[in-house]
Formats: sequence, structure tokens, C-alpha cells
Amino acid sequence: MCGNNMSVPLLADAVTVSGAERETAAPWTLLLLSLPRHSWADALSSIRLPYVKYICPHAPRIPVTLNMKMVMPSWFDLMGLTPDAPEDEAGIKKAAENIKAIIEHEMKNGIPPNRIILGGFSQGGALSLYTALTCQHQLAGIVALSCWLPLHKAFPQAANNGVNKDIAILQCHGEMDPMIPVRFGALTAEKLKSVVTPTKVQFKTYPGVMHSSCPQEMMAVKEFIEKLLPRI
Repeated sequence: MCGNNMSVPLLADAVTVSGAERETAAPWTLLLLSLPRHSWADALSSIRLPYVKYICPHAPRIPVTLNMKMVMPSWFDLMGLTPDAPEDEAGIKKAAENIKAIIEHEMKNGIPPNRIILGGFSQGGALSLYTALTCQHQLAGIVALSCWLPLHKAFPQAANNGVNKDIAILQCHGEMDPMIPVRFGALTAEKLKSVVTPTKVQFKTYPGVMHSSCPQEMMAVKEFIEKLLPRI
């Protein structure tokens, strides 16, 4: 990457899968707090596009209430994984601002916001949804895998003046997910349709898949990226 990464703390330790050609788009994923360090960078490498750069920032290590206050990588504190569980509002908003700082950094280095996709799995997908919907810049899309919309009761009012009202959202969920049940994913999809143009929301489910991904899901992600970020 060009520019001063040290001015954006999350970039200093991020895994970046660079494009093999001149980069004209910059989707990145946010990592699940319990995933191995490089696992999503590896997964994205298998569906990478030569003109796209993938940035995988790492979550900071913080005490997580849901895991008996153990210190572990987490974008924000988790008190529960149900639609009515209390939420770490301050932590969610701080994490979103840190991701927005990466967006600003990429924009300064020549990537227009409408060539940027935010995406992630589980907590990373949740943060992607919240960050994009509250962002002041019009982004290309969101990839939200096995996740939910944080602070969902604040929407649609929390959306930043509808800047991303027409943003494309690919939401995928395993039908056998024991951690974040597919019902929660379906409720999230319905909520998203009240925030953005309903036809822009795709909700795909995968039989037999638990709290993980599958090859079919990754191909759906690749097709989504190719559609939104065609070679220019």
C-alpha cells in the first residue's frame, strides 16, 4: 500500500492481499474474533480478482463478556448473541470509526468510495453492516456473512442521511449455525430492507452449514464482487 499506514493504526498490522494488476477497487474483510490470524486472507486468495486489493485488519485484544471476560481479539465487547441482548454501543461506534479511517486512507490514495466494498464474517460482518450504513461516503456494497446488524433498534434513523440507501448487500448464513441462528440472520435481512432499497438486499442460506463458510458461499461472494467492481 502507498501512503502512511502508521497514521491508521489498524493498517499497521493488517494482512493485505494485493492485486496483480493496477488496483482500481479495494474491498476488504473484517475478521471474526475467533478465527486464526490469516484464515480469511487465505480464503480470499482463492477467489481473488487480479485488479482488486483485499485488506484484512485485525481486531484489537479486549476482554469479552460473553467469554467470561477473557482477553481476545474482538472488534467490540459481546454480552450476548440474541436480538434482545445488551450491546456495547461505545465499542461498536469506536470500531466503526476505526474502519472509516481505513476508508479515508484508501480514498486519499486514489480509490473512490464507490469502488470500496466492506465485508466480513460474524462479528466482522456485523461491523461491516454498521460501518457502511453510517458512513458519510457512498460505498459499493457490503458482504455480511453469518452475522447481524449491531444497534439495530437505532435504524433506519442511524443511517447517515440515506447516503447508502441504494447500497448492495450480500448476506449469507449457514442454516445449521448454532452460534448465530439463521432466524437471526433472516430478521436482520428484514431490518436491512427498512434501511436500504429492499431489492438491494440478497439473503442466501446454505443447508448443513454451521458457523462457518462453504465453497458455494465463497463463489457467491466472488460473483458479488465481480458484479459491483468490474474491471475498468
